[in-house]
Amino acid sequence: MILGAEWLVRAAIRLAHGLNVRPLFVGLTAVALGSSAPQLAVTVQAAWSQTPDIAVSSVFGANIFSILVTLGLCALVIPLRVSRQLVRMDIPLMIGASLLVYLMVMNERLGRLEGALLVLALCGYLALLWRQSRHPGRPHHSQRLGVLWLSSLAMMATGVALLIGGGHLLLEAAMEIATDFGFSDRIIGLTIVAVGTSLPELATSLLAALRGQREIAVGNVIGSNLFNLLGVLGVTALIAPSPLSISPNALDFDLPVMLGVAVLSLPLFYSGYRITRVEGAILLGLYLAYGLHVVSFSTGMPLAGQLEQLMLHYVLPVLGALVLWGTVRAWRRQR
Repeated sequence: MILGAEWLVRAAIRLAHGLNVRPLFVGLTAVALGSSAPQLAVTVQAAWSQTPDIAVSSVFGANIFSILVTLGLCALVIPLRVSRQLVRMDIPLMIGASLLVYLMVMNERLGRLEGALLVLALCGYLALLWRQSRHPGRPHHSQRLGVLWLSSLAMMATGVALLIGGGHLLLEAAMEIATDFGFSDRIIGLTIVAVGTSLPELATSLLAALRGQREIAVGNVIGSNLFNLLGVLGVTALIAPSPLSISPNALDFDLPVMLGVAVLSLPLFYSGYRITRVEGAILLGLYLAYGLHVVSFSTGMPLAGQLEQLMLHYVLPVLGALVLWGTVRAWRRQR
């Protein structure tokens, strides 16, 4: 997976220079689509295997993992710059996509009509990105651009193949372990499958951050989340043999957490247009609490109730106050 991430990032940088677009555009599109390929493969396979809980829960879990763990780890390695375009357009669109999926599955199912609407929304988002990401510059010679396209796409295809292959091996081993422990399909999807399919994205963003391509690192996460919600869920719902069923537990807990994490990212990124190491540590701590709650709730441990009370009465109010304070400071500074 690390080797595949290396090829994917190198090809993305070359393509951005050749097409005369910002690296953020490539991070939001090509890199995000490539690193989300394992998620699409696993979700479609799970839907056809009549395990919709794994298919749907893995998408929700992957989006939570991306914001809290991938961005958290990247920020610990090197503080991340956040583009103004992300704060003004892409993150609000990610929140809107999360809310749209939430409203669509309120009846505990996701059918072909909803899938078609999600795919159309993804096409509209990609078209909007292309229009906004072009900037003036001297056009490249068509023959040279053609060679660049071919070589970059070949590198990307090789990188994606390595990412998918490594993710598949890791996922198979993790599924066997989880099944031996007797976890439910929903818990397997939220944890083992979500983390396993997100590791290529984590490897890609970490490598991009280490190489100084911080726009690609952050854009990869936001683009992957949008692709998961609109593309992976949409395509899976379109080609699944029957409508995807959504468990009541997912509606009551997983979806609100996913939506809350998406909403949290907006004021967090707005305050200074960066993610500091302290904020990265906070994101990782939130995922640790979330993971402990999921596992303890599924195994019937009393820790689940204690964690819930601690989060509701202490952690979330303090975190909300800190985020609000940082947002007001950033707004006043920019004014």
